[in-house]
Amino acid sequence: MERNELYISVPNLFRCPISLDVMKSPVSLCTGVTYDRSSIQHWLDSGHDTCPATMQILATKDFVPNLTLHRLINLWAQSSTRLPDSGKSSVTATTVSEQQVEIWIDEIKKPRMESDGVETQILELIVRVLDLMLLENGVREKVHRLVLTSNENCLSSFLLVIQNGKSHSKIQAVRVLESISINNDSKRFVAETQNLMPVLFHLLKAENDPALHDAVLSLLSSIVITRSIKNQIVQLGLVQVISKALSNKNAAVSLVEKSLKLASIVSTCADGRKAISDDPKCVVIVERLMKVSKTATVDAVMVLWSLCCSFRDERVQEKVMRSNGLTKLLLVMQSEGEGNVRMMCGFGEGFEGWVQRWWGGDELSDQNDTYHALLDLRLGIVQYLLFMILGM
Repeated sequence: MERNELYISVPNLFRCPISLDVMKSPVSLCTGVTYDRSSIQHWLDSGHDTCPATMQILATKDFVPNLTLHRLINLWAQSSTRLPDSGKSSVTATTVSEQQVEIWIDEIKKPRMESDGVETQILELIVRVLDLMLLENGVREKVHRLVLTSNENCLSSFLLVIQNGKSHSKIQAVRVLESISINNDSKRFVAETQNLMPVLFHLLKAENDPALHDAVLSLLSSIVITRSIKNQIVQLGLVQVISKALSNKNAAVSLVEKSLKLASIVSTCADGRKAISDDPKCVVIVERLMKVSKTATVDAVMVLWSLCCSFRDERVQEKVMRSNGLTKLLLVMQSEGEGNVRMMCGFGEGFEGWVQRWWGGDELSDQNDTYHALLDLRLGIVQYLLFMILGM
């Protein structure tokens, strides 16, 4: 099971390159490679003057203890001996995990050298452990509290993994950040981390891993709650990123849902509406109205409502009409019995104005389907308002 991976798998970082066993006393040569003391000592005593892993000639045969790695190995060893026992309650297993959290958080808070590859590997391991621990009940709240009260080095360490780690480690780091963003304070705390947003958008633009994109968009949709952050991600190119995702007919449903969610979030600010309006591909939002999921439909309608009714952007109205958006909105209305989605699909006089303008006349004939649809719309809005006012 994935949960047990924390207990049974041996990270390669913990294995001696010579013996391939878990290192009991890790020491580092001048080349930066770490070995178990007994193995490298035997190698050097045999007359070798090179690093076994790199075959570089050693400037010195001295080595220094790698105390950080030694501590991590000990922590892993403690966890690995605590395999969940079928005879014990799940509460016991949860308690064990929680007892480890503070130690791992303390480790990740330590200052790191950005250019140190070994330190990045260590951080990747810690992030992996935290990601696994978050599966346990109660651990999420524990990690949230410790991170929120930590110094800036804690989130800087996560950022270092997101920048320099392997793809799966980047995903795990992003996932941990989302997991600890459980209220507005923590969401702002994470979102306002220095350089986090530029790094995340670099991943979205430079990396091609769909799973990584999905994780980043999920984090963004969770932590973007303030107007300043909304404006920042718009300036960083959010609309172009989500337009590309929405234009990809092979994109996963979850990726499309998160893209539309973010579009609905930034459509609540002026910069976001303008960026969507200016983007030539914004018409794909109409195309996604009924092809993904109910969640995606709600967000897509929210975007169109913000631009066409609230903001009254005639350019967007024109694009919506030219892409057969009216028909799709009417279909959504018919599929929604009551509620906000139905109301947003045809809210107010603006909707009827589109129909009149694009039908080709100032008056609507009672002989066409659109006329009857508008009557149905008006009735739906009245029913909705009565429902909201009277609590029916």
